[in-house]
Amino acid sequence: MSSITKVPTVRLGNSGLQISKIILGMMSYGSSKWQPWVLDGDDACRQHVKACLDRGIFTFDTADVYSNGQSEEILGRVLKDLKVKREDVVILTKCYFPVQENPSDPIGPPKKPNQGGLNRKHIFDAIKASLKRLYMDYVDVLQCHRFDKNTPIEETMHALHDVVQAGYARYIGMSSCYAYQFAMMQNYAINNRLTPFISMQNFYNAVYREEEREMLPLLQELGVGCIPWSPLGRGYLARPVTDKSTSRAQSDKHLSGMVGGEASASIAINEAVHKLAQKKGVSMAQISLAWLLHKPNVNPIVGSTKLENIEDLVAAIDVKLSDEELKQIEEPYVPRAISGHT
Repeated sequence: MSSITKVPTVRLGNSGLQISKIILGMMSYGSSKWQPWVLDGDDACRQHVKACLDRGIFTFDTADVYSNGQSEEILGRVLKDLKVKREDVVILTKCYFPVQENPSDPIGPPKKPNQGGLNRKHIFDAIKASLKRLYMDYVDVLQCHRFDKNTPIEETMHALHDVVQAGYARYIGMSSCYAYQFAMMQNYAINNRLTPFISMQNFYNAVYREEEREMLPLLQELGVGCIPWSPLGRGYLARPVTDKSTSRAQSDKHLSGMVGGEASASIAINEAVHKLAQKKGVSMAQISLAWLLHKPNVNPIVGSTKLENIEDLVAAIDVKLSDEELKQIEEPYVPRAISGHT
């Protein structure tokens, strides 16, 4: 009988928090009314979470806005159903976007005052609502989903510090912003002896590497962990560019804008990944994820709508890439427009 590959445990940046090297993203679980590729109900999520726990993935990333709160609710119920002890998992969630009452409403601007953003009122309202949906007393990391240009940094950082002091979150993190914005927020926290960020969740993969210019060196300097979302480029790096067989490839309206801006370069990278996958007898997803796993201080967030994909992604832990093979993936890359948070 072949042994199951186990995902190793690592520290998140310079913090003492230990996480699984691969994190399961919960955006795929909730309501198909929100996005057509999202899995409905608890059953699929329960199977996926159980498969992750069996393979050493004990870190789960969600957000209040995913399926307008249903992703958090399902994760909370599933962990209770599986009788998972709270101390045995690491839970990350996010606040910023408004959570709409209609589950089919897409991510968009607030319909009511203080329904979104990073002002003190919304941060406290959001974390309390998230904890209620998750059936938890605290989350391990509360992340700001985006930068708020309409709220002073001082207000945001003091509010986040108070959330930690109140026991609603153990740590805080940031997601998808410019490096200068992150630097301002982090430096304010450090200089005023407030709770600093321990993580940055950014858009980073083999076809979008603009984060390597400023954000990644900044994170390395500050000792902040990098937990990139969409490590497979919304599925673009998981199959040949001509394959549109998945529901997400057919329906994800954001895909072309995020990974298709420099078409010839993206295609060349996709082909390089495909060739390496054939050479090594593994999937394209494993090669793409292995490329990220070779980067220092990087712990990717993976998503899945099929149970068998989880085992496939976990197997990327065992895929080794030589310097020459890394070069084959990286060489076709050309600079591209900022994406993921503009």
